[in-house]
Amino acid sequence: MVARTGNRWWIVSLWGLVMVSALGVVHTTHQSRVLTAELEQAQRYRDELRYEQERLLLERGAWSAYSRIEQVAKEQLNMHAPKPSERVLVTAN
Repeated sequence: MVARTGNRWWIVSLWGLVMVSALGVVHTTHQSRVLTAELEQAQRYRDELRYEQERLLLERGAWSAYSRIEQVAKEQLNMHAPKPSERVLVTAN
């Protein structure tokens, strides 16, 4: 009888370990899926930010072009290139 009780204990213990292992696999698989979804979302956000950065760089380039600056200076600020008679020479002491 002692042998049967000992065998049952081993079977129950092994069965319990298999169940714990199975639950660990389920938990790990779930965490992996959650983290993969978060990674994909972060990569989409990164791509959107890259696109926005490129668009802003192009826009900055257009706004800072010399022709654009000259146009704004002439039209909105009524500026013009100084004539030779309007130039003043500043000397250093």
